[in-house]
Amino acid sequence: MELLRNVPIGQYVAGKSGWLRSLDPRLKFAWVLMFLVSPVLAGPLWRVALALALLLITVFGSLPLRIIWRPFSLLIIFSILCGLLATFLPTNETTSLITVRSPQELPNLLLSGSHWEIIKIGTFVIDRRSAELGLKTSTLIFTVVHSVNLMLCTTSPEDLMWTLRWYLKPIALLGFPLDRMSFQLLLALRFIPLVQEEFQNLIRSIINRAINFKELGLKKSVGLILSVGERLLSNILLRAEQGAESLLIRNHGMILHPSSLKPKGLMKRSNAWLNSIAIAVLFITIILRKEYGAF
Repeated sequence: MELLRNVPIGQYVAGKSGWLRSLDPRLKFAWVLMFLVSPVLAGPLWRVALALALLLITVFGSLPLRIIWRPFSLLIIFSILCGLLATFLPTNETTSLITVRSPQELPNLLLSGSHWEIIKIGTFVIDRRSAELGLKTSTLIFTVVHSVNLMLCTTSPEDLMWTLRWYLKPIALLGFPLDRMSFQLLLALRFIPLVQEEFQNLIRSIINRAINFKELGLKKSVGLILSVGERLLSNILLRAEQGAESLLIRNHGMILHPSSLKPKGLMKRSNAWLNSIAIAVLFITIILRKEYGAF
């Protein structure tokens, strides 16, 4: 169970190394939105390009190896497995669309469908559409999960709270309770490591008691799992209440205002150059998506 502690998925890892930590959190959020939105209706080549760009950012991000390699390797394996599963799904849509047309209407079209087949072993066939579906699935999962994980690992919850407050300022003018929502987001982000810790402690307690589920039977095993889940939920709610009270006490009983959490070092000259480069590359990427995203 030490894997849960050593794999920082969705958790902020404190540190000062790496240019990703020095980047403006507002730009990180904009880049993550680009990685989430640009694959929509995009072709396979664009999705592969996004995955390669994320790979380069990860390699040259100057982040500690302990942050990268375990979640990164697990995510790659999971993405490849999902892509293979999508590839093996049968797709006969292309053949059916071709056979409904007569030879007189399309005289130069191959009606056999062999033009679409890439691999054929007996009845098992991988055509171009299934291969493209597998490639799109694997790259989409990797791009979405890894981009969000990079932002969460290199940005503190307080910085994310301030960034969200900055982006949603127009909504606050309409009377939307943005401060309360940002406060809840901060609690949720602080909650992730607590949930993992409580879950790990409960699993350890079951392992230390050497409980044999085969001897207990199905009914007692289900009851034990439900009791563990109930205990986990009660511990989580207790920790959440304690965390909320501590944050309120620090701000004299008031909801913590996001403006007090403005990240330090935004106006440094080195950070200004880094942020300018990130903005320029972001605009270039948006233009390239408009021109070549369909490929």
